[in-house]
Amino acid sequence: MAKSERNQGAKPRRAGSAQRAHPDHTRHLKRLSRVSGQINGIERMIIDKRYCPDIMTQLKAAGAALKAIEAEIFRTHLRGCVNQAFNASDELDAERKIEEIVKSVF
Repeated sequence: MAKSERNQGAKPRRAGSAQRAHPDHTRHLKRLSRVSGQINGIERMIIDKRYCPDIMTQLKAAGAALKAIEAEIFRTHLRGCVNQAFNASDELDAERKIEEIVKSVF
């Protein structure tokens, strides 16, 4: 799928974010592609009836890779979006960011 096709279904920006640029996460696409390859490999392992612990090892590796990407995007959100909301002294936007964080973490 081409980048333009991926972006066509992108969600609109959240309320309060129109005045600031959204961080660019395209650097994570290569890592996501690698995880996709891992998932395809796991699918092949299951089809080939590979040993259960070997499949579980690969599942843990793919999960860890996704968690690492998630953590980086979360850090970027805190440093960029959340930081800007708090520095702008917009109490409503700051409260929205707090709720986003709570929903993301719990």
